[in-house]
Amino acid sequence: MYDTSSETSELRRFAALSHPTRLVVFRRVMRAGPDGAAAGALAEAAGVSPSNLSAHLAILTDAGLITVRAEGRKRIFAPQLESVASLVRFLVDECCDGHPEVCHALPKAEAFKKP
Repeated sequence: MYDTSSETSELRRFAALSHPTRLVVFRRVMRAGPDGAAAGALAEAAGVSPSNLSAHLAILTDAGLITVRAEGRKRIFAPQLESVASLVRFLVDECCDGHPEVCHALPKAEAFKKP
């Protein structure tokens, strides 16, 4: 039996990442790590105006993929790592269906570290 509330959360996360601009922004936030990135830098990286970026950031935040905090007048966006991990687990669980030997080709965590 599937946990449909969990599936709904994961579907929202996939939907949030399905837009090219949001994917660029999300990747930039992930690279910034827990320190986060300022909204202005994210707009520049994505090549969009701050007002256009605002809607994309709201969707990523509502999906639980990023968080926002204020630092003075700046808004800093950081990855919500627990949600990102949940999304990865969802993919792997569905792939493996409880049989890890099926997913032997998936890289180990070390493969994701930068050289």
